Parts: sequence; C-alpha cells; structure tokens
Amino acid sequence: MHKDGEWFVIVNPNAGRRKGEKDWLEIARLMNEAGIRFTNVFTEHPNHAVRIARKHIEAGFRKIIVVGGDGTLNEVVNGIYTQKRLPPAEITLAMIPVGTGNDWGRSFNIPLDYKGAIDVIARENTRLQDVGKVTYHSKDLQKQRHFINMAGLGFDAMVAKRTNKVKQEGKSGPFSYLISLFTSLISYKATYARVKVDGQELKAGVFTMSVAICRFNGGGMMQAPNAIPDDGLFDVTVITRVSRLLVIRSVKKLYDGSFLKLPQVKTFRGAKVEIESDQPMYLETDGESLGHTPMHFEVIPLGVTVVAGN
Repeated sequence: MHKDGEWFVIVNPNAGRRKGEKDWLEIARLMNEAGIRFTNVFTEHPNHAVRIARKHIEAGFRKIIVVGGDGTLNEVVNGIYTQKRLPPAEITLAMIPVGTGNDWGRSFNIPLDYKGAIDVIARENTRLQDVGKVTYHSKDLQKQRHFINMAGLGFDAMVAKRTNKVKQEGKSGPFSYLISLFTSLISYKATYARVKVDGQELKAGVFTMSVAICRFNGGGMMQAPNAIPDDGLFDVTVITRVSRLLVIRSVKKLYDGSFLKLPQVKTFRGAKVEIESDQPMYLETDGESLGHTPMHFEVIPLGVTVVAGN
C-alpha cells in the first residue's frame, strides 16, 4: 500500500529539554493549517526512531518528518538504510528542529521557528545529499552506522559523550556543548593514529578529527567550513597535538571556520577514510556516541532526498 502524499511524523518527546512533548500540539496545529496530511508516532527510547522509520517505510510511507534534534534525524537515516522496500534516495526526509544543536538544519536553511520550518516542508523544495557510512568496533564486535551531517573522533567524541550524559539527566541547554568541551579538556590526551584519505596518509598524534558531509556541529561550530553536502566526498579535518591553552584561545575560531589556518590543522577531501590508532579512539556520528577504532568510512553519493530551505 502506497501512502500517497501523506507524511509520517516521528516525534522525539525528549528533544530540547522535553520541548518535543510540550510543543507538539502547537506543531500539529501549524501543520494542519499548512495543509500537511500526516500520521505521527512518539519515540519511547534511544534508537526507537530507527525501528519506527524502517517499519513505516515498509508499510508504504515515502515521506518522513523528524520533530526532534540531530540525533533523532540520525536514527531515521539508519531506519531508511536498513529497510528493504525502497532505494533509500526515494524516501524524502524533512525536519522541524526541536533540539539543542540543530546543526544539520543550518546547512539547509531550515528555520528554527516552527512556522518557518513547516512553511519549508509545505513548499517541498527537495534536493539530494550524500550519506556517510562508517564501520567501527564496539568491544570486539564490528558494527555499522549511517550518518547525514558529521562524524567526530577523539576529543570531539568525548565532548559528545559528556553532552549526551547531561542531556539524559535533563540538564542540557544551549551552552551544554561548550561546558562539556571545557570539562573534557582537563583529562583528554592526544592519540597516535594513522589516517588514510583516498590513499593520502597522515601519521600523527591526533587531538580531534571530523569526517564531514555538512559544515556544522557542536551547536553551530563550523568544523568543516568547505564541506559541500552533494559532492560525493568527505571533508576531513584533523587537529594534531595542541596545548589546552591554544584550544581555549581558539574556541571563537571554531565558530567562523578560521581555525583551519592554524598550523596544527590538516585538511583532506576524499570518498574513503581509514583510521587506526594505538589506543582506542572513540566515535560520534551526528552527536550520537558509538564505538571506537579501527574504522572505515565511505560516502554514499546522493544517498537521501531532503527538504531544504531557500
């Protein structure tokens, strides 16, 4: 059965300090006013959106709206990539941001106010973007995850883990990522790693690195200022050993992308990335904490259809 034109809405009630739950009636009213036909389901636990998305695509839905943050969006992308009914690029994905970071939406001009985001969905101006696939390890098991915005390793993954812990305790706010960044600095040490990007190789002590499809993470930090979401390539940024003082002094440069000029920063572009390290280096994708090295990334060019702003 093909649910013609109807949107399937996945609502994360916990997003943005339970704003998903508190604001849902208002969001539903605005969607009705905009003439959007939809069915909705609330997520009940982490990774629930993966299963819900997969099940409802297999039941005939082709268009999904995420009411939540980047983590919920990531889960839905993984649902799209684990269903068997349709090629993933035939499924349309839209977003009404109710999170703390909302980094993916920044690259696609998705307004942060509900009415603005819903107007974008009603216009249904779609484009294709690349999807990342990473194979990593969790204890002794090899696992796989898809992502739509950015993956971070090392220090970045530690900050994401702390931020997620704060979120689970219901204490997150706009500055939670920055606070986690400063508290993580105290204990974090660089890890010696071998990074290969399409055959180019770097061996160095790595403080942090990102493998990016889009430009922003960490609540508006422009960690991959030159990333193009549909060029079939990752933008890889590696920050080698740096002093804590330099990190603190350079935080502002992370927001405007000018940190790329620092001598400790190396950038690459490629479709395949391999990383091995002496000590396990941990991973986050779209803000979700996962496992560790060794890992292998590959791009799925134009792997998902998204609704974009102007």
